Amino acid sequence: MNIIESLHWRYATKKFDNQKILPQQKIDILTEAFNLTATSYGLQPLKLLVIKNKELQKELTQHSWGQKQVSDASHLLVFCIENNVDEDYIKKYFDHIKETRNTPEEVLKPFKDHLVSSFTNKPEEEISNWATKQAYLAMGNLLTVCAIEQIDACPMEGFIPEKYNEVLNLKDLGLSSVLVLPIGYRAEDDMFSDFKKVRRPLSDTIITI
Repeated sequence: MNIIESLHWRYATKKFDNQKILPQQKIDILTEAFNLTATSYGLQPLKLLVIKNKELQKELTQHSWGQKQVSDASHLLVFCIENNVDEDYIKKYFDHIKETRNTPEEVLKPFKDHLVSSFTNKPEEEISNWATKQAYLAMGNLLTVCAIEQIDACPMEGFIPEKYNEVLNLKDLGLSSVLVLPIGYRAEDDMFSDFKKVRRPLSDTIITI
């Protein structure tokens, strides 16, 4: 399929076939795509948890308003943000640039100093909101990759982040959960797979100037 056909094929899967497991090759594609997602300043204030432990998925279902996609999916992806995007985090990022591109310090220093100053003066809530927006970018990217790779997925905000953080010990990792994406293969009897897409016409959503 071409990309438009793939996007028509994609839908928010309501029922997964719990007997079908994604091959590791597919997971590798998704994790690489996650890592290649564009983020503000290139800072990547995100981490992705890839959960394939069925008992853990079942436990998390009760903190996802009972949505069975969490337990029945082949894998559960949890998008997390870094709790501390501070001076040390930013300096490590620029050290990595220097190492990767062999960029001189004098070239990097003005932008590095600007970011350090900017983030040091931002309220914690503002940084958290900024990082969360990057998680949405990553999920959007993965939804497109899933469509191209014929991987079914269901983007979810309907879960209790505090409970996920607790069950997954995210505080110890310096992370907070913000989005969830069950992935796998649709069940043959998921009636939603045959529903026609409901979208506004292009004339209502596209403005060409």
